[in-house]
Amino acid sequence: MGGNGNGNGKHRWKLSFFHRSDSSSPKHPKTQPPPEFLCPISGSLMSDPVVIPSGQSFDRISTQVCRDLSFTPTLHDGSTPDFSTIIPNLAIKTTILTWCRDHGAPHPSQPDYASVEKIVRSKIPQPSPSRLSSAPDIRVSERELLKAVAENPPVLYSHAVTELGPRVNNSLLCSTSSSSSSDESVIVTAVSPHTPLPLATRPACFSISGSSSSSTEITESEALNPKSQSSSSEEQELFLKLRSSDIFEQETGLISLRKITRTKEEARVSLCSPRLLSTLRSLITSRYSVVQINAIASLVNLSLEKSNKVVIVRSGFVPLLIDALRAGSSEAQEHAAGALFSLSLEDENKMAIGVLGALQPLLHALRSDSERTRHDSALALYHLSLIQSNRVKLVKLGAVSTLLSMVKLGDSASRVLLVLCNLAACAEGKSAMLDANAVAILIGMLRERELVSTATRENCVAALFALSHGSMRFKGLAKEARAMEVLREVEERGSERAKEKAKRIMQIMRERKEDEDEEIDWEAALDSGRISRTRCRVGKGDFGANSTDF
Repeated sequence: MGGNGNGNGKHRWKLSFFHRSDSSSPKHPKTQPPPEFLCPISGSLMSDPVVIPSGQSFDRISTQVCRDLSFTPTLHDGSTPDFSTIIPNLAIKTTILTWCRDHGAPHPSQPDYASVEKIVRSKIPQPSPSRLSSAPDIRVSERELLKAVAENPPVLYSHAVTELGPRVNNSLLCSTSSSSSSDESVIVTAVSPHTPLPLATRPACFSISGSSSSSTEITESEALNPKSQSSSSEEQELFLKLRSSDIFEQETGLISLRKITRTKEEARVSLCSPRLLSTLRSLITSRYSVVQINAIASLVNLSLEKSNKVVIVRSGFVPLLIDALRAGSSEAQEHAAGALFSLSLEDENKMAIGVLGALQPLLHALRSDSERTRHDSALALYHLSLIQSNRVKLVKLGAVSTLLSMVKLGDSASRVLLVLCNLAACAEGKSAMLDANAVAILIGMLRERELVSTATRENCVAALFALSHGSMRFKGLAKEARAMEVLREVEERGSERAKEKAKRIMQIMRERKEDEDEEIDWEAALDSGRISRTRCRVGKGDFGANSTDF
């Protein structure tokens, strides 16, 4: 970073970003930049600041070096930043440039990668020789991640409380491209009445030919002990093939990796190494279609392991999958949608995938010619819309009108309704759906009994049930659509799930019937002084299920 051999590292940034001669010194040489303008890692004035989910800002080059080295630093306040999602911080960049202009300081230039790498490496704790000998191929961050995954499995199955059909392993449910109606049906539990449940947890593009052995759990000791891994030479051989400049060698290596990770579940963790992932990133962007397809398909297989999901997202694959979903071949799009679905199952990935821009391409993929792409895109959107931030993003993207139009046309209706159920559970989505005439559309679907599958009918009722909670508008719209007669029919002839939800919707509507029957001229009442204007207000809580206080 520059020149004074006697200066310590903490003050070297001064020599890099300010003129060194007296003739070119700034107007206020003693004025120091505010601490928030300095990168917490390099100590330099930020040239390209980015913000992470915790709200802290860093120079982009510093975050890149940390990710390349798989290192998470500990900051002065004791926190550990998450560099999996970074967003340009244009506000602080403008403020820094303004400060430089006002104080006669030159604009900051991007630090040299090697200099920042040297600073970061100096912060990395050196493991003891004994630990190095016991696990030479596992870096510190990976070891901690594996330990955390072993102790706290990241995939939560609290929603999967009523699985249907025989399941060999709850954490590794298998789905084919033609899901049954049971896999697409909605369950609304008493604890979380708005939560629909698709049972498929593997992408449609993944299927195992023949009988599959039961999954083998990888213990932490097996993951960390190289002696227990027979795949070290296998990993080395695959790595050399993937790194080859010969396209045929790349293709051969990818086919082998794809086959191994599809049939050998125990190999997925050991083959999800940093150098193989780094090589896969470059191959996913290959101009050779066969290479790209096999690279993404291999990533899908690797993503099936719970402990790999966070690692893959943090390794920067999501933007590459988005590009493949937008512009790849039909088969590449199938695997890209499958990979995004598989990665979205991990709660820790949901926000990052949404922030990185996957929602709109997934919405567009719902109209793909490929059934597999439509299937996995819909389920990816379902899992991503389980968190509020992605629900709001989808509403702003106009997803409600798009999804409702697909429901009317019958395009993947049962799966699309899963996403609408999630949107109906938030205020923004509920309002947008009511504005888009969702009640009439859903009631119309229920009337077409012969044309609609059981799963679609169940999901329609679930969406109506979500819309009915906390909404005074729902009752009026349901009355206009003559919902009661349809719901009575569902209660009499529908499936058990649909019957229960239809019954509860009618109970909500009957509870409000007294308000509907009582016609009051509110303006006249106010003018006559019968009701205080201070009580006639609309505020938070006035639209509860039993709200009648105006």
